[in-house]
Amino acid sequence: MPGNVDVLFEPFEMGALKLANRIVMAPMTRSFSPGNVPGEDVAAYYRRRAEGGVGLILTEGVSTNTTTASGTPNVPNIVTDEAKAGWARVVSGVKAAGGVIGVQLWHEGAFRNPAKTAHPDIPSWSASGMKVPGKQVGAPMSDAEIETAITEFVDGAVAAKEIGFDCVEFHGAHSYLIDSFFWEETNLRTDKWGGPNWSDRTAFAAEIIHRTRERVGADFPLLIRLSQWKQQDFSARPAKSPDELAQWLTPLVDAGIDIFHCSQRRFWEPEFENSDLNFAGWTQKLSGKPAISVGSVGLSGEFTAAYAGEVSQPASLDELIRRMEAREFDLIAVGRALLQDPDWLKKIRDGRNDELAVFSKDALATLY
Repeated sequence: MPGNVDVLFEPFEMGALKLANRIVMAPMTRSFSPGNVPGEDVAAYYRRRAEGGVGLILTEGVSTNTTTASGTPNVPNIVTDEAKAGWARVVSGVKAAGGVIGVQLWHEGAFRNPAKTAHPDIPSWSASGMKVPGKQVGAPMSDAEIETAITEFVDGAVAAKEIGFDCVEFHGAHSYLIDSFFWEETNLRTDKWGGPNWSDRTAFAAEIIHRTRERVGADFPLLIRLSQWKQQDFSARPAKSPDELAQWLTPLVDAGIDIFHCSQRRFWEPEFENSDLNFAGWTQKLSGKPAISVGSVGLSGEFTAAYAGEVSQPASLDELIRRMEAREFDLIAVGRALLQDPDWLKKIRDGRNDELAVFSKDALATLY
């Protein structure tokens, strides 16, 4: 384990977002919200991470509607009055503990399973009706459906600001709805929402960001989570070069995004040949915006392997510290280590490395 972790505890400021340190709690689906309403146990779960000193908490993915957005049981939404009241309790508890919290807005797109929802008759949405490249599983979204989806993301962001969240993150990664528009393998549209050019495939996300910015004002921070890898293809690379990545990022910057959250399965892996920079490093360099990196921080193995029963051991943070000291990226998101231990950051700060625990899938079964 590292000796000097000071770089992790440097404050960070970006507009109205003022963080005590560089650690972000990564969004992690927990499915502990019966009726899609976060309860007192969810509020206590997030408050414990604030008490543990996390700089910025990003919530689990939160559904933008009650029909097409989610097929995962017990995932909270930000639509109903009950759910909004539940999130108000979460925000109140986090802020009482001195924390900062943002909500991640999530639409599962083609990865929603209608059979597991209360509306099995309503088809799932995606850019071109594709969940897996080359296999049509539904109809492309109509213009009316696209307009509805945009409005729902914007309304969710406005509701989050009204509730008291400090920022909003749009989930534009991992094959979900927004990401289905980004990837040329799942966006085969020939209208203004798709095609061979990045300017068309980014139009859906850019419109969400632009309209949200108009509604929430210039000072409310907006983030977007991006990934190259997809659920159906870990080796996918929609942006095959730095030039393509710049074409992807620029419309989102122009629309008003403040911070990019760059998902990798392993944060230390370089994104392109002939450079040590990871996905977040390239994104920061090309966009001029702050970037959050993420991927297997603090533990061996990776999250997807946990479902297969793999146990992860505490891992060195030396490589993370090296990259952060080089200012390759601005913030680092931590998932499993914080999921199982709300005091992980305090233990790292105080050098209590012998108290760091292994991670197994058993941790997913509790809301500790």
